[in-house]
Amino acid sequence: MEAATIVGLLADPTRLRVVAALALGAGTIEEVADASGLSLKDVALAARRLARAGLVRRDGHGLELLTDRFGAAARAAAASAPPAEPLSDDPAESAVLASFIRDGRLTTIPAQLSKRRVVLEHVVRVFDVGVRYPEREVNALLAVWHPDTAALRRYLVDEGLLSREAGEYWRSGGWVDV
Repeated sequence: MEAATIVGLLADPTRLRVVAALALGAGTIEEVADASGLSLKDVALAARRLARAGLVRRDGHGLELLTDRFGAAARAAAASAPPAEPLSDDPAESAVLASFIRDGRLTTIPAQLSKRRVVLEHVVRVFDVGVRYPEREVNALLAVWHPDTAALRRYLVDEGLLSREAGEYWRSGGWVDV
């Protein structure tokens, strides 16, 4: 079964609640109805659809979630996914960035100074050279990357990538694409 098919099945709130109840240990239509707050009819219809798709095994009133199908679909989707575009032309930098950036967001701010510098030089590119930004706008731009905007702001200033004066920030370091 394809991951997209599973996602499509779980996009229905009723089927999602049935799967959640089964995952949490419900084993009969009645138990799923009690756990999910759904009517017996809604549970039976959803269970039938999930069983036809191969995600649930039905045995009379008994239901079993076939969790191995989810893992298999996830592995197949990962195997067929195109490789991620490198975040830098430099393979070493790209490896560091790939370790800390997922879907355009920082997963964590690196503790190691050399890795943090690579990440900060990547992040600072959201600021245009020659433009002064109020702190609120700096926070908005950094929040796209990571929720701890104060730490990012402080690191960017400490590393000389941003300068600050009188509540305004401007880009003062790092590589500039021309």
